[in-house]
Amino acid sequence: MDTIALDADRRIGGPYTFGAALLGRLVPTALERWPGLVAEHDIEIRAAAPYLRTVVPARRRSLVDDLPRGQRVLVPAVRRSLRIANGLAEFVRDHLHRAGPLRLTVTNFGAADHTDTELVTVLRRRIDPALLTIYEGPSAPAVGPLPADFDRWRDEGFHHAMAESGLETLRGMAYDDDPRGWELLVQRVAAALEAIEREDEARDLYDRARRESTDPKHRATIAYATAMTLVRHHDPAKRDPEQALAWINEAVTITSLLPDPRQRAFHLGFDLNGKALVQVRRGRYDAAMELVQQAIDLAETHLPDEHPIHRLVLHANRALLLAMAGRGEEALADYTRAIEADPGYPDYYLERGNLLDKLGRPEEALADYETVMRLSPPFPEAYYNRAELRFAAGDLDGARADLDHTLELDPEFAPAYVNRSGLEVAAGDYAQARRDVERGLGLTPREPHLLCVLGQVELAEGRHPQARRAFDAALERDPDLVAAWASRAELAFERGDHDAALADLTRALKLGETAELLFNRSVVYQAAGRPEKARHDLLRAAELAPGDDDIGRALTEV
Repeated sequence: MDTIALDADRRIGGPYTFGAALLGRLVPTALERWPGLVAEHDIEIRAAAPYLRTVVPARRRSLVDDLPRGQRVLVPAVRRSLRIANGLAEFVRDHLHRAGPLRLTVTNFGAADHTDTELVTVLRRRIDPALLTIYEGPSAPAVGPLPADFDRWRDEGFHHAMAESGLETLRGMAYDDDPRGWELLVQRVAAALEAIEREDEARDLYDRARRESTDPKHRATIAYATAMTLVRHHDPAKRDPEQALAWINEAVTITSLLPDPRQRAFHLGFDLNGKALVQVRRGRYDAAMELVQQAIDLAETHLPDEHPIHRLVLHANRALLLAMAGRGEEALADYTRAIEADPGYPDYYLERGNLLDKLGRPEEALADYETVMRLSPPFPEAYYNRAELRFAAGDLDGARADLDHTLELDPEFAPAYVNRSGLEVAAGDYAQARRDVERGLGLTPREPHLLCVLGQVELAEGRHPQARRAFDAALERDPDLVAAWASRAELAFERGDHDAALADLTRALKLGETAELLFNRSVVYQAAGRPEKARHDLLRAAELAPGDDDIGRALTEV
């Protein structure tokens, strides 16, 4: 077994100090012996170890790769580093399967950047200890300033590094020393603080910027960013769409007055798009649609040969609004336009796939989800969404495999616990279902679907009071949750309370008539000595599910 020691101190190389060193040991051998393995993980390797870009070509490319930085308006989300970590883990795992096991000591792990602590966590979770063992070594971190490769931090979405290093740099930087550099850094650092849910610190920076700068474009950008903080805050209690409207109007007022028509078209279009989000949060969907259309018109008139990312974002946002308005085919056209503008960007395939699924086109939705899987480092949402398609098609094993993989990639992906625990209940695996419910509730306390599954587990195990409490809690959170009404009816029926069972099943049927619910209510009617009602439900169930053997058999018995 090979043994190596690698330093993780972020003051040496910033994000992926450890990851880049590990890749430096493994990639040269892989390039020589298994070049296809390297090609499969080009995005992850190039992001974590930029010095390897000269020997690892970009196989999967996006439009943004060829644009000047000023036109790269999409900054990666904070969770992208988890996708990179998963991709790197798969590269390391597959490399070690070929090359043999590795014992790894990580020194200065306590001084590692967020990206490296996340990577080590993923490596430990996803790679068999027989292949890779990781130990923490001694700690003697370096002193001195943090690396400050702010362009890389921004382009790759390394938000923790941008926040920490940027704040350190700003503490030693006066506005008058370099006004434009100071303004740009404030914008980037504040955006990073928002991304890692430190919005109050971001707001302090925005307020400081307003005290320092009188540059119109900068003040408009800061007003826009303040508005976005007020509508996107991770704590819903701190969101304030009305105050956000005041700030975004400030931005629109300033950018409307910019003298250069191309600058005005871009900056005003950006602000109008932001105002559309504010209006969505205020429930003004028609106003939001009109604002996005204004932004599109500005871009198409004044920016036909530049800012393509800005334009495709606008079309994708209009697609979302059109879908919300029930105009699915028009929304599809906008998503397709965005995708055709940048076929290498995965996110809009995911959104278009979701829309295709809602429109009853599962095969096309599947193709989009699997395109995401090919274009991107491991993307949990794509596997989760494919699981839903497989479940709807009756492929329970495939759905379970995709949910397992979703949670392997991201153990904090709460919706996957909802769906997997439901499959486990259906399969009679109540112990595993309870474990998944508990994990899910640890992430999203009082989530109604999880509470409903918990009630189903308690019911199956004969713990009737606990089951009733869980169903009641689920319905308190979501009075329209059909599964909870139906499950509470089953509990009432088991306890001999036919009136309560009928009341709950009737409520469930008002929310959504199905053959299964009608069949179940017919059973309760029959047990309650009301055969005419039972037959009426069975006849309606037979209309909804012609050829169902259980319904046909029951009809011969009433």
